Amino acid sequence: QVQLVESGGGLVQSGGSLRLSCAASGNIYSVNAMGWYRQAPGKQRELVAIINSGGITFSGGTTDYADSVKGRFTISRGSAANTVYLQMNSLKPEDTAVYYCKGKIVPRTSWAPSDYWGQGTQVTVSS
Repeated sequence: QVQLVESGGGLVQSGGSLRLSCAASGNIYSVNAMGWYRQAPGKQRELVAIINSGGITFSGGTTDYADSVKGRFTISRGSAANTVYLQMNSLKPEDTAVYYCKGKIVPRTSWAPSDYWGQGTQVTVSS
C-alpha cells in the first residue's frame, strides 16, 4: 500500500506564510512526480505546483506552477526520501482552499505508475 500524508495547513492573515509538507510511504519502487493541488468551495480541483522526476530516487527533474502562484509559492523536495514541501508566501484570501498532495508512484505490487492522493489539509487566509 502507498500512503501520502500531508501536514502544515492552518489559518493565516493575508500576506502571511505557511509551509505544507507531504510524505509518501509504503511499498514504493519509484516516484515519478509529486505535486500540490487545491480545491476551493464550489470550484474544481486545480494544480498548484508539481515536481516531475524520472528517477527512482526522486531527484532532479523540473517544476511547474499555476500562474496564480508563480513568484509566491515554491515547491521543493525534503531531505527525507519521497517528501515534498510547498512554501507559500504572500498569501491571499483567494488562496483559501483544501490543499491535496498527489504522487505519481510506481508501487512494487503492481509495477505500474498510478496516482495517489493525500487526505487534504485546509488553508484559510483571512483578509
